Formats: sequence, C-alpha cells, structure tokens
Amino acid sequence: MSVSDEFVLDFARPERIGLEEAIYAAGKSPVQIDAILDAAAARGARLLLTRLDVDKHAALSGRHRDRIDYCPVSRTAIFGEARPISGPARIGIVAAGTSDVPVAREAERTLAYQGHATTLFADVGVAGLWRLTTRLDQIRAHPVLIVAAGMDAALPSVVGGLVASALIAVPTSVGYGVAEGGRTALDAILASCAPGITVVNIDNGYGAACAAMRLLQAARALSQSNPVDGMLA
Repeated sequence: MSVSDEFVLDFARPERIGLEEAIYAAGKSPVQIDAILDAAAARGARLLLTRLDVDKHAALSGRHRDRIDYCPVSRTAIFGEARPISGPARIGIVAAGTSDVPVAREAERTLAYQGHATTLFADVGVAGLWRLTTRLDQIRAHPVLIVAAGMDAALPSVVGGLVASALIAVPTSVGYGVAEGGRTALDAILASCAPGITVVNIDNGYGAACAAMRLLQAARALSQSNPVDGMLA
C-alpha cells in the first residue's frame, strides 16, 4: 500500500455545503502531508492546513514549503492561492487574553482563506472590563462574532448580554489547575445565562470560523429570497 492509498480528498465539498475541506495536520506525518499536497498540486487545487506545528512544517518537502503561506501562531498554512478578501468585515473575532490569540488567529486565517474580511479585538477580557467597554461600539458593528476565552470563560456571557450579534463561543485550554485544559471554560459557556450563544469544541477556532461562514451563507440565501431580511448578507 502506498501513501496515496491513505487519503481521499473531498474536492466536491464546496458544491455540497459551501465550505472547502481542510487538512488536519496534527495526526498526519510529513510524508502523508507531502502526498496530500502533491495530489492537490496535480489538480491545481488549493488547501487550508490546520494544526501544522513548526517542526512538521520544517519537515515538509521544499517544493511544498515554497508554496505555503505559513503562520506559526495559528499553526495554519495556505497551500496555493487564497481567495481575495472583499467587502466589509462582517465577522468580529474577540479574544479574552493574549494567550487566546492562537485560537483567534486560527479562526481569522480560516476566514481569510475563504475571502472573508474580519476584525480582531484582542486582550479585552473581563479582568479589565474597561478594555471591552471602550471597544464595544466597534464590536457591535459586526453581525457575527467569534469570542475565544479560557479560564472561567466569562467573556462570551458578558458579550452575549451586551450585543445583538450572532455569537459563536470558543472555549480555550488556557488556565491553571481546575481550568482542566478548557473543560471548565466549555462547561461555563454551556451553562451561560446569556441566551442564544453557540459553542464549539475546546480550541476549535477552525470550527468557529466554519460556523460563522454557515451563518453568512444562510443569511445570503435568505436575502436573495427576501431582500428585506438580508441583514447579514
């Protein structure tokens, strides 16, 4: 069995659901990733890679590294051409602390790969509420928000009680002791008193970005059938 027998790329996914397949690199060897990129190059396809750490990126074939736009903070890589970013930023990404930025950047890079403009609001957590309140009007201007927070994950609840935007919360694994690698943050958001918050898995900035894109796609379809209701599109 060759390495090429170990994967089947889903190039038809955009036509089915409007989202492209991403390559989760954490469970794959450099040899497997090289083979996947060879298959994409043969089709003239582009790919988003997630959870590609620095050592694994360095171990890839030079012919692929030269074509990759790599971000070590988010551990994401774009193989080939990203879509041009167009239009105003409809998605705001809010990070409670600087330690939550890698997850926020993963969401940001996933959205940029698909051509979506975003605005990042970093280090606006509840330990210094003035940092949030001074930017609240800017945050409210985005109809969709992704909020990343660890420790007690209080920020999604606070933001959810102050803004009307669709809110996707990302619990992060940031925190000491009983934070338990993000489980406390996940439980806190699931138990939030702020109504209507959507929650994705711990550290899943990619999943939050995909949820945001699904919201925009649904709003766009709604606006095409009923322009009066097309606020997000």
